[in-house]
Amino acid sequence: MSNGGGGTPATATPEHSLERWLAHLESLHPRGQAGIELGLERVQRVKRELGQHPQCPLVTVGGTNGKGSTCAYLEAIYRFAGYRVGCYTSPHLLKYNERVRIDRTPVDDASLCEAFARVEATRQAAGDVALTYFEFGTLAAIEVFRVREVDVMILEVGLGGRLDAVNAYDPDCAVVTGVALDHTDWLGSTREAIGFEKAGIFRAGRPAVCADPEPPQSLLAHAQAIGADLHLLGRDFGYFGDRLQWAFWRHGGRRRSGLANPGLRGACQLRNASAALVVVDLLGQRLPVPMQAIRRGLIELDLPGRFQVLPGRPVIVLDVAHNPQAVGVLADNLGDMAFSNKTIAVVGMLADKDIAGSLAPLAGKVDTWLLADLDVPRGASAAVLAAAVSGAGLPGRVECFASPRQAFARSAELAEENGKIVVFGSFYTVAAVMHSMQQGR
Repeated sequence: MSNGGGGTPATATPEHSLERWLAHLESLHPRGQAGIELGLERVQRVKRELGQHPQCPLVTVGGTNGKGSTCAYLEAIYRFAGYRVGCYTSPHLLKYNERVRIDRTPVDDASLCEAFARVEATRQAAGDVALTYFEFGTLAAIEVFRVREVDVMILEVGLGGRLDAVNAYDPDCAVVTGVALDHTDWLGSTREAIGFEKAGIFRAGRPAVCADPEPPQSLLAHAQAIGADLHLLGRDFGYFGDRLQWAFWRHGGRRRSGLANPGLRGACQLRNASAALVVVDLLGQRLPVPMQAIRRGLIELDLPGRFQVLPGRPVIVLDVAHNPQAVGVLADNLGDMAFSNKTIAVVGMLADKDIAGSLAPLAGKVDTWLLADLDVPRGASAAVLAAAVSGAGLPGRVECFASPRQAFARSAELAEENGKIVVFGSFYTVAAVMHSMQQGR
């Protein structure tokens, strides 16, 4: 990995614009935002020099899918309980500030720039450590939280767990929402291999939560080997309910009944919400939370791009689903919606994803496929997506476009008033469509 040298000079100050800082972060790796260099040595070195030793409770949330939702529930619950909450997630959809939030609000440019300046000065003083975009951003997020003196930090793991930059921080409670096949080039090609990487965020003697209904043996074995206090879905906690309400239970803990269904859509949200409630219980002595905060936190929230159904006709659904498990959940959620005449899919994906496997759950549910090039590192072409649709024998008309924006514009021409437009496949795809809608075209 090399320092590209572009962007912000050694004499940089916080007054540099956020755009310039982000350009500098990208310059530190030949592949910019897409640069991945697993390992903790670099980030730990700068972390030590910064003197980052969080004193408040810290929660890390990993897993293949459901991380963002679980973080959002925790963030909302703790905020409604009156705590100052720092939440770090990735990637963002429209603005980088979305990644670093205080009390559910993206931090301002000035706070980010000041944090970036401190990390940059320390990085250079420590020997010009070559951080990736994500590593630099993680260090800066903790700097923001430290300056603002938050009461609790919630950190979403970026990729895997064991070697992810977030794992440089010791959690008071760690969550693995689930384990499925994704990022196989980095994490391994089996659930057992990936499960071991995810379990790397667990700590000896500290609470660890796994909300996967069938956790890999590797995750269980690692938790036992290090002596983590493991809490498993179905054994130590769980949920049940119907379309009107649900209940959460935990062995040795208080049962919570009569809960309104979560504000985020989809059957999988009960599992994500349950994982959040286990954390709330396990950290209850340090962070007491009243029942009213739990009720409000579960329903008074939204998370853009996670089965987000926009008002109006035709129905437009935005979902960042980009692997077989997530698209399977998307397909189930679409099946639960009211009948629509025709469904149009706007799809753009990264080339290193399981494209055929991700499209398969929508077999027979899509009438027209509008496939788009993604002009980003690792982006797949529309032609590659079209070959996957054809190779899998998926029914429906296929059209190819140079961008998600063009594909979405075409969907508006084709959609019937009682139809449905589903945008999915990548954060980049959903972000492009959201930008297009903001600009009115």
